Amino acid sequence: MSKRRNVFISHHHADDEHVSGLTKLLDRQGFQIRNSSIRAKPSNQARLDKNQIPEETLKRLLRMKMSWASTVIVLVGKETHQRPWVDWEIRKANELGKRIVGVFTRGGTEADIPPAFEEYGDALVNWNSDSVIQAIEGIDSPFEAAGSAAPRALVHAARTARC
Repeated sequence: MSKRRNVFISHHHADDEHVSGLTKLLDRQGFQIRNSSIRAKPSNQARLDKNQIPEETLKRLLRMKMSWASTVIVLVGKETHQRPWVDWEIRKANELGKRIVGVFTRGGTEADIPPAFEEYGDALVNWNSDSVIQAIEGIDSPFEAAGSAAPRALVHAARTARC
């Protein structure tokens, strides 16, 4: 039996292949995700790199895409902590009351965790389909150390209720 969830995957554009990889990983377990995040085509990426798209336009588009998702997944890779847009997306997800799940990509480390995730993240798991699915579903909300199932100390107090 297939489960379908609407998610927004926050990621550094250099990690686009991980977005596809995560979708395939979960699909093999019968868990389908409909991802509303933005994956810029080369022509659009060039416009972004040249600052030809107003920041407010990007923010409005991201808010619209994020609003219908139940969960925001943050791919934690080698440069994620340096990406201001990933940090903004996490803060906006918190503001919208979304569940925020971090997933370490292969090679991602504790040093790659974005500052906003440290403040607002609900679960942080490794690249493992069972862990990711349980975190999305809210069945389990572990904070795992990178590359290990060992628990990682929480940076902030867990939220107990959402409005």
